[in-house]
Amino acid sequence: MAAKFQFVMRAGPSVGKEFLLEPKELLVGRDPACAVSVIDPEVSRKHARLAWQGEDFTLEDLGSTNGTFVNGKRINAPHLLRAGDTVAFGENVAFSYEAVYDPDATMVSTSAKAEDIQVPVQQPAPIIAPPPIYAGQVPAGPEPVAAQPAPQKGIKPWLIIVIVLIVLICICAGFFILVDVFSLWCTFFPFLFPGAC
Repeated sequence: MAAKFQFVMRAGPSVGKEFLLEPKELLVGRDPACAVSVIDPEVSRKHARLAWQGEDFTLEDLGSTNGTFVNGKRINAPHLLRAGDTVAFGENVAFSYEAVYDPDATMVSTSAKAEDIQVPVQQPAPIIAPPPIYAGQVPAGPEPVAAQPAPQKGIKPWLIIVIVLIVLICICAGFFILVDVFSLWCTFFPFLFPGAC
């Protein structure tokens, strides 16, 4: 009998949800018709394909926008999965690929002594988040936090009054200076302004 596997969501919209993987070709994506349907904007409609290969599944990215990762590494070709692998679709969704216990498996004979039976303890695989995707050069460290700009203070009403007074004084002074200059011209050069002087 073939081994059974499942995806268990470790990060994403339904953490803890289990998807039993039937030994055939399965699609993973945002489309509700996919065997592993994940409603997340980073997951493409048909993001990846799981194909049964004898005793295990292979995982293949179907040209998704945000990529498919196995144990933190982006895959670009079919990848053979092993129990305990962490599989991520984009940055928000991660699954653990696990073997499913078969209750119909052969049991240990009850005539065996309890102290002779050694049950292997399976440690859960650590969950590894996919690396961030950078369009350009990877930064050397965390980006500095920008300082918050100081709140803008409005112009005080008294300041507006002072500015208006200064402008009025300048206009009046300019008028008187212009009149004085014109009267000097009329005094010394009356022939230049015959009708105005």
